[in-house]
Amino acid sequence: MHIEPGVVTGAKLLLSYATAAGAATYIAREAWRTVPVGAIGVTAARAAIATAATFVFFEVMPHFPVGVSEVHFILGSTLFLLLGMVPAAIGLALGLLIQGVFFAPFDLPQYAMNVTTILMPLIALSTLARKLIAPRTAYVDISYKQALALSMAYQGGVVVWVAFWAFYGEGLAATTVAQVASFGVAYMSVVLIEPLVDLACLAAAKALGRAGLIQSRVYQG
Repeated sequence: MHIEPGVVTGAKLLLSYATAAGAATYIAREAWRTVPVGAIGVTAARAAIATAATFVFFEVMPHFPVGVSEVHFILGSTLFLLLGMVPAAIGLALGLLIQGVFFAPFDLPQYAMNVTTILMPLIALSTLARKLIAPRTAYVDISYKQALALSMAYQGGVVVWVAFWAFYGEGLAATTVAQVASFGVAYMSVVLIEPLVDLACLAAAKALGRAGLIQSRVYQG
């Protein structure tokens, strides 16, 4: 989902700063609303886990260029279900930044676009989860159909944002359309894997019992 250097340049980059700031503002508001003072420490620990996981997603797990971008196994719904919205968002943003600073500095000018691309779908995912999963349903009890819907919401959102940046930067040229289409088809293959990972992680959490760094919603509604 990395936006390649040169796709969006010049004054057009200002929009990416605005969208990234919008996503960060939403996450900050959610943190203020949902994280009590006494839970700041455990939230930070969860965010650290999400940061490490995100770094692994980007730098260690298989990734390959397709069309206009790269296909990464970013398991956004897994982080959301196990750790919660705010830790997942912080982890995604920091993990991407660490990967860029130490391993891919050429991606740093595109950081605002890339962080928008992974955070905005997470925001949409959290909204869908509130509607899709009944308030008193523990996450360990969600169905494959629900996990699939969450994965499709996240990964589909990533594809939509990549397409937006590509068309915004390069226009609707036939080559760009073809590259976006090939990327979209390849990236949605992640949807075949992510729900299974989600359910496997939730099953493991259920078998192992409550753990302090797993959010309480995993075990109770």
